[in-house]
Amino acid sequence: MKLRLNYMIILLLCLGICTPSLAQEMKSNDSSAWISLFNGKDLEGWKVGVNASTFSVEDGTIKVDGERAHLFYAGDVENHQFRNFEFKATVMTKPGANSGIYFHTKYQEDGWPLYGYEAQVNNSQGDWKRTGSLYGIVDIKENYARDNEWYTEYIKVEGKRIIIKINDIVVVDYTEPEKPFREGDGIYRVLGTGTFALQGHDPGSIVFYKDIMVRPLP
Repeated sequence: MKLRLNYMIILLLCLGICTPSLAQEMKSNDSSAWISLFNGKDLEGWKVGVNASTFSVEDGTIKVDGERAHLFYAGDVENHQFRNFEFKATVMTKPGANSGIYFHTKYQEDGWPLYGYEAQVNNSQGDWKRTGSLYGIVDIKENYARDNEWYTEYIKVEGKRIIIKINDIVVVDYTEPEKPFREGDGIYRVLGTGTFALQGHDPGSIVFYKDIMVRPLP
């Protein structure tokens, strides 16, 4: 598919029909470039420290249910070190659930991840920062997803820009300043490189993840 697309782009450029900008757009829409990070069968390629039982595989999904824990991608794709990328996952929360998707983070045995940013997953839990928030940086109060329904959470990092979409709706479009101000532990919440992590927030939070995909960008 990818070879065929590249051949079409070259042919169209030669004919003068396709401009370079259109060619780039066609490449960016090439679905074959998406890479799965979860095989739907087990947690191969993922790593968790304490409270590992919080994460299990159920009916082709990663089920989050248990004590606080974080599941880090530690697989071969990009040697689990991502800088510019598109990421997407299909998510379903149960009522009262809180979770999150960390990016540009690094493995920790225990505790809340110190590094990187968190895209919030929370449709009804007590914390008012709702699904799609760039947690603690750009927080949103509106609900763009519902409990007990599958939705898509999309994250794009390109340079210093972060875009988060919920069901194809842009809810965050943030550009990190040259010297971002962060207090306390937040000093590590900056862009660099790193991996992804799924959050198990507390024993009352049940969340399901599937179709976890990434598309590395230049």
